[in-house]
Amino acid sequence: MILRPLERAFLPRSTGDGACFLLIAICVPLTYMFQVTVIMPELHDVGSFWYTAVWLAGIFLVFNITSNMLACMLVDTSIKLHILKPPVDSHLLSRWHMCDACQTLVPPRSWHCEICNVCVLKRDHHCRFTCCCIGHHNYRYFFYFLLYMGLGALYVSINASIYLWYLHADYYWRPYTLLTVFVPALSLTVHASWENFYVRGAVMKERSTSKYDLGLRANMEMVLGKRMHLTWISPFVRSELPHDGVNWEPATKEE
Repeated sequence: MILRPLERAFLPRSTGDGACFLLIAICVPLTYMFQVTVIMPELHDVGSFWYTAVWLAGIFLVFNITSNMLACMLVDTSIKLHILKPPVDSHLLSRWHMCDACQTLVPPRSWHCEICNVCVLKRDHHCRFTCCCIGHHNYRYFFYFLLYMGLGALYVSINASIYLWYLHADYYWRPYTLLTVFVPALSLTVHASWENFYVRGAVMKERSTSKYDLGLRANMEMVLGKRMHLTWISPFVRSELPHDGVNWEPATKEE
């Protein structure tokens, strides 16, 4: 695993990257603080079993959101020319292609990012919130970042809903409040799609093909590593990937 220098990892490459990163970096801790100081004391007696259980669950979610986000930013999945050399085998070499921007041969499933200005191994897309590309080596952390963000949103929604619509329904149960809450939620629902979940072993540019589909379990292992059953605990759990991300062989006949 290769780590980016800190100045490269945390320096936004565009205004959009910086704005999205700050949105997460500011909103996540502020939301948790609001939950702990305002909402939770009204839902559970301070020091009770349920208060402690919900508090610990919140700590676990915030830890995994922030740590997986940072791991995603720090782990370098780009092509390093000084260690990456084209294969001698002509069969493998035929799958490599020339990157016009980098002016070098790059492996299959690797594409150039205009924002990062570098080719990325098994590149999926450039994530604004982590200010980096998502590829072979940091996909695991990106996956858990999204998973725990979703669970965190559910966690906050349940607690906030009880606080707003049950404990303080006389104040918040108003048409304007309902509109501001449900319109953003509706927009997220409308744009949701199963196409966003890559369980076929493909990345963004391969969504129309299944030639790298190894089956659900093998596809998950290719992202989460050989100890994938433990990776949900923390990004610090070591789980080696079964592939180096360079020379890919199609699992099915190429179309």
